[in-house]
Amino acid sequence: MRIGLVCPYDWDVPGGVKSHVRDLAEELIREGHWVSVLAPTKDDGEVESYVVPAGRSTAVRYNGSVARLKFGVGATQIVRRWIREGEFDVLHIHEPAAPSLGLIACWVANGPVVGTWHSSHERSRMLLAVNGPIQTAMEKLSARIAVSEAARRTLVQHVGGDAVLIPNGVNCSAYSQGTARPGWPGDGGALMFLGRIDEPRKGLEVLIDAMPAILERHPNVRCLVAGPGDVDDIVGSLSDEVRPHLEFLGLVSDSDKVDALHSVDIYVAPHTGGESFGIVLLEAMAAGTPVVASDLPAFDRVLDHGRCGEEFATGDSAALARSVSDLLDDRVRREYLSTVGLRRAHEYDWSSVAREIVEVYESVTVGAGPVQCDLRGQIVGRLARFTRSSESGESS
Repeated sequence: MRIGLVCPYDWDVPGGVKSHVRDLAEELIREGHWVSVLAPTKDDGEVESYVVPAGRSTAVRYNGSVARLKFGVGATQIVRRWIREGEFDVLHIHEPAAPSLGLIACWVANGPVVGTWHSSHERSRMLLAVNGPIQTAMEKLSARIAVSEAARRTLVQHVGGDAVLIPNGVNCSAYSQGTARPGWPGDGGALMFLGRIDEPRKGLEVLIDAMPAILERHPNVRCLVAGPGDVDDIVGSLSDEVRPHLEFLGLVSDSDKVDALHSVDIYVAPHTGGESFGIVLLEAMAAGTPVVASDLPAFDRVLDHGRCGEEFATGDSAALARSVSDLLDDRVRREYLSTVGLRRAHEYDWSSVAREIVEVYESVTVGAGPVQCDLRGQIVGRLARFTRSSESGESS
């Protein structure tokens, strides 16, 4: 099968959707399919052989964060050319309502088109403002997938219709082979945080607030902090008591992330909201690292309602400190969580998840021809209406 995947976010910037698209592409290729991925990324960058660069992206605020997207007439021409040359049996668009390549691809394409919803938000002013133009794109979808119940609910509330639930996947074999950093985890206990350090919903501040209480019981505990953001601002705000116990790694490669997970006793996910799934928990569990996470609904489902990891009240730094300290004191409990967590992660291995996605592809391609381009005039009209609506929504 010839499969075209569209990633809305910059391929050069780490993120859950980018990782999902990459891992899905590589699993489909392993299964013998021909795959091409269209994504925003600079033309002279080093990318995988299956990635088609769509040019530089622009940073915009989207879904409570800053996303790097690509939109406009130039992007439309790139999408049209890619679809014509790809002769795809099926087109799979990720985050089709995001103002980026995926939305354009919906307008451009005719034929078997699948859309996957990843993010969740209670109320998106932008989606509400541009609902009309987005509906013209959503009508092109032959099938819809949501990676979680929260993502499905966002689809239903903002766009309408429904979707089949197929979760995010994790490449378990890739996370099983890490090498601990020199001197880690040590005897005093070791923790890890991963996420954009200056994004409040990732919860680093909750962990920092919990550190004094953790240090009371474990004076030599250390914490690896991985993720992009202004390290100087964070370090400058730390107390003299806490500062020596945090090591900031900055933006890490996939291999460095795996090694870091193998360097600690506990992975801590203190996120405060805006999570539709919990792929980062599965990555830690696939590495055999016990998890302590806030009790967000998405995290609770991944942890099987606390059976595969410890949970604490979201935003409660005192509860986080107790959970972490108790688990550091209980080696038997950590070994148990490592075992059941690894088993849980394998339920989401890409070999199983990709099979479910291919079944969706097969359901929409039966008796259908290849994906083709829509009429140019219709596309330009939709693009103009969307731009006017989005500008109106931003000013309201």
